[in-house]
Amino acid sequence: RQPLDEQFPEWGDSPYYSVSISGVKTLSELLTHLYVLVPVFDNEKHYFVGEDELEKLLAKGGGWLAAHPEKEQITRRYLKHRSSLYREALARLVEAEGEATTDEPSATEQQEESLEKTLSLNDQRLGAVIAAIRGSGARTVLDLGCGEGKLLRELLQDRQFEQIVGMDVSIRSLEMAQKRLRLDRLPDRQAERLKLIHGSLIYRDKRLEGFDAAAVVEVIEHLDPPRLSALERVLFEFARPKTVVLTTPNQEYNVMWESLPTGQFRHADHRFEWSRQEFQDWATRVAEQHAYSIRFLPVGPEDEKVGPPTQMAVFNRLGEEHE
Repeated sequence: RQPLDEQFPEWGDSPYYSVSISGVKTLSELLTHLYVLVPVFDNEKHYFVGEDELEKLLAKGGGWLAAHPEKEQITRRYLKHRSSLYREALARLVEAEGEATTDEPSATEQQEESLEKTLSLNDQRLGAVIAAIRGSGARTVLDLGCGEGKLLRELLQDRQFEQIVGMDVSIRSLEMAQKRLRLDRLPDRQAERLKLIHGSLIYRDKRLEGFDAAAVVEVIEHLDPPRLSALERVLFEFARPKTVVLTTPNQEYNVMWESLPTGQFRHADHRFEWSRQEFQDWATRVAEQHAYSIRFLPVGPEDEKVGPPTQMAVFNRLGEEHE
């Protein structure tokens, strides 16, 4: 580490280091290493890290990163600890190396799952969502932000639902959903009921129009707040399903988990987590603006002071309410 000023050692060290690199490499190989490793050492990217950064990492590190002993640390730091991108990058590196793909959750996802495991919160959440959709009388259903297909699997088991479409922005998640649902092994009649599509909730998509119900389960908190207005229009103005069932974490409940540091979100990829009042204010405004009625339901054990771990809103298009 370099001193701040060699003439004044009492000033301490500067934030700069001297690094020696040795090895028998071509210049191009050296530069690809530096392209990846310099931001990894810095660990302070000052811009949004998305799919384009993942592709850069694979392009520059594809020839050496898969065999690197610190590939997990390098990948995690390069992608700014974005767990979904981190998992996708590792999976693709392993595939490139010819090994079997592993689906081991990242540290942040393991933390979120461990927080909710004691409550079986995911099961309760899926059950509440399915009950609301079933109660609406829906026969055609969208799962927006379907991930690896947990809700899709439950919907597929209920014969009330004749057409089910799962959409996600991550191609890797859709591939995992296809494998987990074993779409290639389903009987033709079952397979015809389910379709997976690639898309984003912030861009208008005519494929989403004409459905009875849409589920948006633990999705909105992964969006940057300025993009919520785009989601509102795509979902409630253009797609405009008869019923929308939407869930998001209740930020107030986080204090109930001793293992979650104060002020930290449940998942590293969350852009925000709302209190009950914040969620109700947002959802009520959206409902009024787009001519939907709305009701709020708790999901999971409800504490007197901080409420439930998950909050759910059920929107019904005015004139389409079901008893």
